[in-house]
Amino acid sequence: MTKIPTALNTAPSPQLLTLIRRFEGLYRLRKDGLIYPYRCPAGVPTQGYGHVVPSMDVPPISREAAEAQLVADVAARIPTVLQVSPKLTGRRLDAIVSFVFNCGLGRYKASTLRKRINAGDWAGAAMELRKHVWGGGRKLPGLVVRREVEAQMILKG
Repeated sequence: MTKIPTALNTAPSPQLLTLIRRFEGLYRLRKDGLIYPYRCPAGVPTQGYGHVVPSMDVPPISREAAEAQLVADVAARIPTVLQVSPKLTGRRLDAIVSFVFNCGLGRYKASTLRKRINAGDWAGAAMELRKHVWGGGRKLPGLVVRREVEAQMILKG
């Protein structure tokens, strides 16, 4: 396994955070200003910007806490993505971190998408990204749009 320097590429780019905010959304923000847990389309208990929580019984959090959790969650995924796809940089890295944030590292590691990424087959990787549009047993229009944005980031480099 390739050793990734810990200080390198661990801070999320502003563009990556904006991308994830756009597609994850900030749901169940109530009039009291707090954010309550919800079930994502796949049925997983979630809070803030796609942060998986152990149950629907977790206490509500502030917008500031949701932002801090988002940055921490994304920052934690960057080195794990680089461990399995060490040559990713820039927009391509952002696209795959967005994918892993949404689908999980296990799904990425086992995917043809990763094989195409690691081979530098950008057109093939874009094609593979467009296949990952299902959640909770149905094709989700939001995932179709998200995958197209990620695919374009892969193609443009």
